[in-house]
Amino acid sequence: MADSATTKKAGTRTDRMLAGIERVGNKLPDPFLLFLGLFLFVGALSTALQLAGTSVTIPGTDEPTAVRGLFTGEVMTWLTVNLGANFIGFPPLVTVVTILLAVTVAERTGMLAAAIRASLGSAPRWLLPYAVGLVGVTASVMSDAAFLVVPPLAAMVFKAAGRHPIAGLVGGFAAVGAGYSTSPLVTSLDALFAGITNAVTTALPDPGATVTPVSNFYFNLVSSFVLAAVAGFIIDRIVEPRLVREGAPIEMVSTDDDVADLSAAGGDDEEVAAALRETPSDLSHELEPAERRGLWMAGLTFVVLAALVLVAVLPGGSPWRNDEGAFLPESPLLDSTVFVVFVLFLGPALAYGYTSGSLRHASDVPAVMGRGIKDMAAFLVLAFMLGQFIALFNWSNLGSVLAVTGAEGLKSIGLTGFPAIIGFILLCSLLNLFIVSGSSMWTLVGAVFVPLFALLGFEPGFTQAAFRVGDSATQVITPMNPYIWIFLVMLKRYEPQAGLGTVISRMLPFVIPFWIAWVIVLAVFYFTGTDVGPGVGIRIE
Repeated sequence: MADSATTKKAGTRTDRMLAGIERVGNKLPDPFLLFLGLFLFVGALSTALQLAGTSVTIPGTDEPTAVRGLFTGEVMTWLTVNLGANFIGFPPLVTVVTILLAVTVAERTGMLAAAIRASLGSAPRWLLPYAVGLVGVTASVMSDAAFLVVPPLAAMVFKAAGRHPIAGLVGGFAAVGAGYSTSPLVTSLDALFAGITNAVTTALPDPGATVTPVSNFYFNLVSSFVLAAVAGFIIDRIVEPRLVREGAPIEMVSTDDDVADLSAAGGDDEEVAAALRETPSDLSHELEPAERRGLWMAGLTFVVLAALVLVAVLPGGSPWRNDEGAFLPESPLLDSTVFVVFVLFLGPALAYGYTSGSLRHASDVPAVMGRGIKDMAAFLVLAFMLGQFIALFNWSNLGSVLAVTGAEGLKSIGLTGFPAIIGFILLCSLLNLFIVSGSSMWTLVGAVFVPLFALLGFEPGFTQAAFRVGDSATQVITPMNPYIWIFLVMLKRYEPQAGLGTVISRMLPFVIPFWIAWVIVLAVFYFTGTDVGPGVGIRIE
């Protein structure tokens, strides 16, 4: 009795804590309005600082840099002249939209889902938890669709293998969410982060290496396999044994209205309800013959295209080499990352689509791409405000003032090395409880910390790698993550009495180990001086 009472009391405290997080998070405005408010705040603050005659001398320059205020008659013309350019010139638009066109075809034709099903279905029983971990971490290439596809598939495969289906469900969601910012594949998220990073380095006298979608590739590759191993270990040794001890049900309970369940659970967001309606309910880990033929043809196409790329770039006189005949630190090959990723996704996706029958006519391809752009509508609207905010932050020189002042403050207390990076990761992990949009949070913290850490000698690409750790690990325990409510409905199909506290208790075993393991990976790169990506080291040379 005492144990039950203690458990219930602990659960109640957890629920109160999470309810508090939800209340605070719900007070945050829509991201568009949030950055509109920040834009006006920066405009007012920069105007006040200009009137006060504020200026700083950036290390490496001779002339002081003065703050320029937005709300002055002679300067308001900057906004009226550049409103459209600030939006269209928002760097992530160039890369994200392009890559997304190809990824959308790979997703909508069913190639990515089929590849995931093939990966999980072919794994031996003992290796299954680790396969779920790797597939979950890799699945961020599917963007948010990964939250809808991987967990139920993992549950299905676990049950087919004679293992506990809830362990697969929980492990799949944890691997997707807690490892969302990394992947062994180059994704549209890499392009998005790179664009934002480059946008905030323009005022630096030495911005370091240009950040591209592959600038964190080495770090992401190592992180993916480490996190997959950690996820597999937790599923196998902690989550599943606990479920067996508790006698958690292994059979799914039929439900007539999952959307109603979602509302009752506390998730009332219309977009989340719409996403739930699209959650595949008839997926099977067994592939149809047409799907197998499609995957075989997609793999062959990938190999051929990759070989063509190598034939083009490897010869000594290749035009994709730099003037010294090398690829690093900069070269046309690195600048062609978006093209390479686009081709390596689109080619196999087309081969899969036409072989499996999910594509039948040439006109199907632009129609599918159009659906991807439609799905991006919310981001495009947000990008308008993000572009204005970033442009004003750079143009006003407020970022330079904060960077120089912050760098001098950290130097004065001796916090300039890896401890400063740890503090930055902790801050991002805390903010991630309230701002789960990676692009919004990176725009917000990157505008300050990329220049600040650059003045301390850190490459912007390395700072971006550190951000990835804080951006993901805690998002599977925050009520502000809309997909946590969808996962709750998935869990209620097995455990009808499950609530938000149940979800958190299932997710907590992953959060701290993921965070610690990821920080250790970053520390290894830091202390060994290993590049986090092609041409991107730890410190600016």
